[in-house]
Amino acid sequence: MSGETWKNELKKHFEAFKLIEEAKADTLESFSQFCEFIAEPAFESLKEEMRDYGVKVRFREDKGRSINFELSFPGSNTDNFHYRIILPKNAYELKLGLVLRGRRSKSTPLEERVLEFMKELSPGEVMKIAKEDLIRDILERYRDFTFSALTSPV
Repeated sequence: MSGETWKNELKKHFEAFKLIEEAKADTLESFSQFCEFIAEPAFESLKEEMRDYGVKVRFREDKGRSINFELSFPGSNTDNFHYRIILPKNAYELKLGLVLRGRRSKSTPLEERVLEFMKELSPGEVMKIAKEDLIRDILERYRDFTFSALTSPV
């Protein structure tokens, strides 16, 4: 192996490293835009509608890496259901995670499930989802959790 060959290999290594770091920065920016233009408007719309049912809603973005939507039990301040979208550490594309947490009653601990966020979507499609699609996903998961909690023998 000549001196020029290993130098070229070293150059390729650092160029690839730079590309990965740029992709990670772009992904972080895309997640921020996803939160601002899709998730927050969806959460705000759902928050307004939930008031009619006595359900308090809170949402917040956490350090640019996740956004959390939290619903209380109807007529209560006790949190009932959490829908958290996560950008995994070192993500170089918008392949997001979803953490669902919920409690079956006001006195039980939160149960947690970790899933893929809308796994049928490719990373390139995430920025194209409509806020209504996100609302439907939240409601479907909230409904399934609530139904399971209300009908579970345990």
